[in-house]
Formats: sequence, structure tokens, C-alpha cells
Amino acid sequence: RGGIRPATWVIKDGAMVSVQGSGSLKTKRVFNDFQLHIEWKTPSEISGNGQGRGNSGVYLQGLYEVQVLDGYNNKTYRNGQAGSLYKQYAPLVNASRKPGEWQTYDIIYTAPRFSENGRVTIPGRITVLHNGVLLQNNVEIRGTTEYIGSPIPVVHGMKEPLSLQDHGNLVSYRNIWIREL
Repeated sequence: RGGIRPATWVIKDGAMVSVQGSGSLKTKRVFNDFQLHIEWKTPSEISGNGQGRGNSGVYLQGLYEVQVLDGYNNKTYRNGQAGSLYKQYAPLVNASRKPGEWQTYDIIYTAPRFSENGRVTIPGRITVLHNGVLLQNNVEIRGTTEYIGSPIPVVHGMKEPLSLQDHGNLVSYRNIWIREL
């Protein structure tokens, strides 16, 4: 019904694996301010380059993407690297491990607040640690993640889902926990 189809990720060796065409995953529960820990792994066999190599994303409130990408000896644009707030902020450093190795993101997120007339009263903020290394230091979210064009401020509910992107690459996730703040 309603054009929504179930995602078809595979469970393998205790991890969820996105396979091409499997669809993005979205939590049933919704969140606003939180601390998130997530482990991810790109394929050990290198295939493709740039954005076509181990690409996925962690979407905060379904709108703001922290880029997941095989960033080990893989050139791509600055604000599309692993750990970037996609198309908004490049990571402070490349902390990527070799393909096939488990990596961690620890994310502290504060959702934006909006007035009754739809203006941002308090911008959203994000801090990202990749494998224990600080990549984003309490940066201000400028708006939604856009592939082309500038971020767009969009009024949304205080609580929205977390989602994991299917970008057509075999990316694995495990040991995901979230703590509301």
C-alpha cells in the first residue's frame, strides 16, 4: 500500500548488508537529539572509485546525511568524503581504515528548532567522531542534504526517523545504538 515496499537487506555474519536495489532502511521509532554509535564496513574487494566505492549514508532525522564511503586511498570531492556532513562540511581529517575493516561513527546530534512561522530559531548541530577521531566539531547544519545545489532549510517535526542509505554498494552495518539526549 502507498507505494512503500519493504527493504531487502541481507543479514550476514551478524551484520545488515545493503545490496543493490535493496532500498534504504528507516527506523520505526523517531528521534530528535541523540548520541548514535554505528559500526560500518565497505567491501574488502575494491570495486569502483570516488562516490561509486562503498557508498552509503547515515541519515539523521531522514534529512541530514553523514557520508559513509570507502575513503581509503579513494579520491572524491571534499564535502563528499567519509565523515562529511554531505555537501556541507568536509571532514577535518581522513580517518578511514582499509576496505573490509570495521569502522565506527560516534555522532552527537541536536535537532533544529523552528518557530510557528517556519523559521529556524535554533540551528541543528552535529559532532562526528570516525574511528575515535574528531571529523565534525559541533558544526551548524545548513539544511537538508542535497545531491545538487545548496542545502535547503525544511521545517520538520521534532522527532523523525534515522535511516541507512542503499546507494547500490555492499555496505555492512552492525552494533548500532542510540541514546536520546
